[in-house]
Amino acid sequence: MARVCQVTGKKPITGNTVSHSNIKTKRRFLPNLQTKRFFFAEEDRWVTIKVSTEAIRTINKNGLASVIKGLRAAGTKI
Repeated sequence: MARVCQVTGKKPITGNTVSHSNIKTKRRFLPNLQTKRFFFAEEDRWVTIKVSTEAIRTINKNGLASVIKGLRAAGTKI
């Protein structure tokens, strides 16, 4: 799978590593992705999602049901 959060859509971005002598070289900034299992009570099953830590906070705040409902509306198979 790609390094993309399934909830927020965060993905790697590019930037520069700047040395002490101000030499710039390309690098990638990777999102903090975690593979998490959540218990989806409405369907009485476990759901495994690849999410960023920001998405974990969103799921805790809004609830797993509303997040999965939004993902399914966007066409993601969960």
